[in-house]
Amino acid sequence: MNTAKNLKSNDLSDYGNPISKLFKQPQSPEEWKQYMLTAEQIKFYKENGYLSNIKILNEEQVDVLNEELANLSEMSEERKKLFYEYKSNESEDPNKVLFHAIGGWRSMTGFHDLLWTPAYRMAAYQLMGGDFKLFHDQLFCKPSNHGGVVAWHQDYSYWTFTKPMNHLTCWIGLDDASKENGCLYYVPRSHKWGLLPITGLTGNMYAVREVLTKEQLADFDKKTAIEMPKGYASFHHPQMMHGSYSNSSDRSRRAVVLNSMGPNTVSNIANFERMDLLKDFPSMGEHGQVLDNKCFPLLFNADKELGALKKEVFTI
Repeated sequence: MNTAKNLKSNDLSDYGNPISKLFKQPQSPEEWKQYMLTAEQIKFYKENGYLSNIKILNEEQVDVLNEELANLSEMSEERKKLFYEYKSNESEDPNKVLFHAIGGWRSMTGFHDLLWTPAYRMAAYQLMGGDFKLFHDQLFCKPSNHGGVVAWHQDYSYWTFTKPMNHLTCWIGLDDASKENGCLYYVPRSHKWGLLPITGLTGNMYAVREVLTKEQLADFDKKTAIEMPKGYASFHHPQMMHGSYSNSSDRSRRAVVLNSMGPNTVSNIANFERMDLLKDFPSMGEHGQVLDNKCFPLLFNADKELGALKKEVFTI
């Protein structure tokens, strides 16, 4: 069991640093080198809009996170209020189940400290091209045999209440992910399509096809499955077209998603038409205000972490 002792607050966003020993932190710039992406990996991400099969967690760490997930049913209602969203079933299909929650890092020690996993932080720094903050985390769980879909979409189409678009998504599997149990799919190079309209997230898997051009449809049919062992991650661009199909296997498919943003990201709520979706989200402040409250902690400061090594690190 992963525990953090002597905490004065139940709201873990009050702690802008790791609170357990689950993830060992580098003690010098040299210790960051083992987590560095190669120039070839950076080039692949830039050209295709994603980079997959990056090891983030070991088996023990995966087990700790899954244990915390399993204990969610026992969590008090008071602590569940720390989530920005908590839906036991978000699927629009009555015969399917898709658990989706946002903000788990505020109430579970392992998911809090996951934000500071060195392998994640190094890769995110390189793929974002600079320091970054947490935007928010997500949990997606598809039970065996009847796990629901996450329809094809672009993340930033849901995030236009922030600007500029300088975000990154990291999807980390807590189970082995395969085609059979609902792994992630991408349309390579679709991050260059520009921003598309929202067509739904948990209903019609193919609704997005209605807004694609003939050329985009041809690319769409070249989608690729991202099958990975548990503990491995896939990073993608905020305009990357992606989705995941239902789970018809006898295995669960659990995942945690870490969404990051540039340190100077600001609130863009003046003309945002879906403010009701933000009612339980951390305060966005005034339009144009930098997002800098405790729910958006700085996760990487290259000058502090890397020092002179910063000049040797490949970035986007």
